[in-house]
Amino acid sequence: MTLKTTLTAAVAAALAVTTGLAALPVAAHQHKTAAAASPNIVQVAMSTGVHNTLVAAVKAAGLVETLSGPGPFTVFAPTDTAFAKLPEGTVATLVKPANKGMLTGILTYHAVAGKVTSADLVKLNNQHGGEATIKTLAGGELTARLSSDKIVITDAAGGVTAVTQADVMTSNGVVHVTDGVFLPG
Repeated sequence: MTLKTTLTAAVAAALAVTTGLAALPVAAHQHKTAAAASPNIVQVAMSTGVHNTLVAAVKAAGLVETLSGPGPFTVFAPTDTAFAKLPEGTVATLVKPANKGMLTGILTYHAVAGKVTSADLVKLNNQHGGEATIKTLAGGELTARLSSDKIVITDAAGGVTAVTQADVMTSNGVVHVTDGVFLPG
């Protein structure tokens, strides 16, 4: 399933509208079925073809169940190309069972409680003088700002990463695709 197909299905489910009082029980049942059919964060990542490293890391960290749960979550999802920018051997080292705690810390540094859309990030930026601080599930902070109409995120290590695709809606939150991996410091 392609990302476009996934997004189309999610939009169709969100826009499904029925009319008439007699149809309400059926509509409610159909809505639950459509919502259940919408992919969650992990399923979306698995379907893109560009998040294979992220999916492998989520599995190695034991976070599949969490990120497939009800949420909502916001995940900044690095692509395979983003992971490839890390020093050689970094990913292979992190996915080893002995490094599960460190890997979990890095991955949860890419996740935020709640559903934070790009419009929410822009609004936060405007309210806070051009920069917004975002608290991650790992307990760290990210700084979001706008640069040439793109959302850029600065991590605790000073790395700057761009959101290359915003607002990929899922059944349990939203995914923002990034061109870099956040480092907690």
